Amino acid sequence: MPELETLKRMPFSMEAEQAILGAILIDSEKINDVMSLLKPEDFYLEQHQAIFTAMTEMFISSKTIDVVTLVDTLTKLGSYTEGDAAKYIKMLVDLASSAANVNEYANIIKDKSLLRSLINASREIADTAYSELGEAGDVLDFAEQKIYEIAQNRYNVSFTHIRDVIVQNYTTLNALKNDPESISGIKTGFGTLDSLLVGMGPGDLIVLGGRPGMGKTTFAINIAVNVAKRTKKEVAIFSLEMTNEQIVSRILCSEALIDSHSMRTGKLDNEQWKRLAEAASALSETNLLFDDTSGITVTAMKAKLRRLKNLGLVVIDYLQLMQSERHAENRVLEISQITRALKLMAKDLHVPVILCSQLARTTESRTDKMPVLSDLRDSGSIEQDADIVMFLYRDDYYKKDEQNNDNNANQILAKCSVAKNRHGRTSIVPLGWYGHLFKYTEIEERYNA
Repeated sequence: MPELETLKRMPFSMEAEQAILGAILIDSEKINDVMSLLKPEDFYLEQHQAIFTAMTEMFISSKTIDVVTLVDTLTKLGSYTEGDAAKYIKMLVDLASSAANVNEYANIIKDKSLLRSLINASREIADTAYSELGEAGDVLDFAEQKIYEIAQNRYNVSFTHIRDVIVQNYTTLNALKNDPESISGIKTGFGTLDSLLVGMGPGDLIVLGGRPGMGKTTFAINIAVNVAKRTKKEVAIFSLEMTNEQIVSRILCSEALIDSHSMRTGKLDNEQWKRLAEAASALSETNLLFDDTSGITVTAMKAKLRRLKNLGLVVIDYLQLMQSERHAENRVLEISQITRALKLMAKDLHVPVILCSQLARTTESRTDKMPVLSDLRDSGSIEQDADIVMFLYRDDYYKKDEQNNDNNANQILAKCSVAKNRHGRTSIVPLGWYGHLFKYTEIEERYNA
């Protein structure tokens, strides 16, 4: 039993806790109304936690809940001696006037529990800040995560009747009929791929795999730029391998159609300078946002992304450079934790997340080197957690000795294999690849630079 001083300070309702327990004893069917709303830890007093825990055990075991059976269960669990249990349980029955208001009692208990959680979180945040351990930014991320976790617990626990979902379906279908673009997922900007995916849906985790040098970053950034230009939404790019300046340099090459070697050397003619200025001006009007923090965690990402008000897409380059919140025994387990957290992040933020991932070397030893799902490096959880898995492949990648010096000026055939699509069919989409421009295109598009 908490000290009297603590009882004064911590929010809780003795009346509501006793009333709901007594109401269940009067009408055991009422536990069906509160099982989805409350957990034992939502009760403040330890004896009430013990009683509700016992009721929960009996509910799971399909046992009838009454004074006799509850006393017996409490005694077996070691929560009370038989005499003390019987005395207190009978008092709860005497105090309970009606079983009709259990939902109201449950809401009171839940609200008080939420307030206590906020108080405890505030204390943890204050203790962490007072300790002066780590960077102030890390403490801020910790504080945001603690509050966010409490907010997330306020989920809707009620069921939705099928008639309501049917109405929502008809509304969606009518909207699509009148304006097909209004509800479909965010377009990648590659028509054939968009026809297959029907856009990137809110909450989708999209894994983009390929061997090093295959163009994963380029393709992901091309999509990011297309989305930023088309939607005017904020597009966040986490680059764990390259600096912001390197990424933007690639984007300028792609948009201005300037050879990367010319950009690195600064040897641009007047026409190239003009195209560069036009591309820079157009890009400045978009909401492309960059973060090149090395070894960032999902918690840190989520803390930064929650501050954005009009987020449309997240790109992460790449998975194997991320850090887990907790160091596991092996890297496979860590990757599993990361991909699961990223899927939950996509769902919570209600935006698609493109996650670049390295592939294992097994592709190199096969005659057919087109990647398959089992090639995803480090963990099978990548395939499991992803809604969509795409692989990039080019024949020229494995035939470099056969390429002549003029190939940089020509479009090279590439393939995007949609190996998993939770929302539809899979297929291989042909693409054009201009390595010197850091650009993927529709196969019929051609550029000279």
